[in-house]
Amino acid sequence: MKTLAETAFSVLDLASIKRGGSAAEAFARTATLARHAEALGYTRYWLAEHHNLAGVASSATSVLIGFVAANTHSIRVGSGGVMLPNHAPLIIAEHFGTLESLYPGRIDLGLGRAPGTDGLTARALRRHLSSDENEMAELLAELRGYFKPERPGEHVRAIPGEGLDIPVWLLGSGAYSAQLAGMLGLPFGFASHFAPDNVVAALDLYRRSFRPSATLQQPYVQVGMNVVAADTQAHAEFLATSLKQRWLRMIRNERAPLDPPVASMQGIWNEREEILVNARLAATAIGDATTVGRQMQDFIDQTQADEIIICTDTFDEADRLRSYEIVMQAKGA
Repeated sequence: MKTLAETAFSVLDLASIKRGGSAAEAFARTATLARHAEALGYTRYWLAEHHNLAGVASSATSVLIGFVAANTHSIRVGSGGVMLPNHAPLIIAEHFGTLESLYPGRIDLGLGRAPGTDGLTARALRRHLSSDENEMAELLAELRGYFKPERPGEHVRAIPGEGLDIPVWLLGSGAYSAQLAGMLGLPFGFASHFAPDNVVAALDLYRRSFRPSATLQQPYVQVGMNVVAADTQAHAEFLATSLKQRWLRMIRNERAPLDPPVASMQGIWNEREEILVNARLAATAIGDATTVGRQMQDFIDQTQADEIIICTDTFDEADRLRSYEIVMQAKGA
């Protein structure tokens, strides 16, 4: 059985915009957190592609990855993930080829197939909303082809990108990406921080489907987890109301910046909404170091994950920095 001490810890950042704040302020907080995570020993720092969300500023994911890499020295930086069907594979190969050329040995390319937004915005991204399940596999094969060394007769090349060794991950919240990652021998990340229901079944499918490749000889699993840690259980529960309000707004189909914490959620949500929010937050650890450590260990026992990518959104920056510190304390306990 894996333990916290044996498990890699990484950071997932949405570049959240606070109520009353701006994207510029969110990016400044991202740079501060990235430097903090690097100093604490986190393995990688990933940013997620989302569009048309009033509280999320990570839409230009490749640009933000370069910003974070420029503000750090050694931590791996990447996408958790880039939604490949939103883009031409050549463009992604060039973007990440540029990043890898600027910051060699530090760039990861995590890929998903969802639009990362609503249907109307997906169309504005020029996404044709294909129902063809083979589309992702075809786009992925094209993209990976651009990273291969120069070959005679190639008329379309990714420059930069060609010949670069950029780790490719598949990310998802269901069976398709799990099975594709296994068949291709790629590392797989499951988005349990927002879709916890299917995590065990998807990871089992990935491991059963896995075929050794030049990339990996055995399966490698990363799982997403929301974590709000504080010096006391009561303060952690208080801070976590910002996260609960975010999910409540999503359930209500409301787009809004991150709200400050509240003393109680009673009167803000109804009984049905409380059940729905808590179901979405099943892969979440909230508490002091002891409680968070126990909850994270329980999730490792459930998933046997090799790595946890931690998403922490608190309204005040100091609370978020402290939360990532406490998580590392729990890891070493």
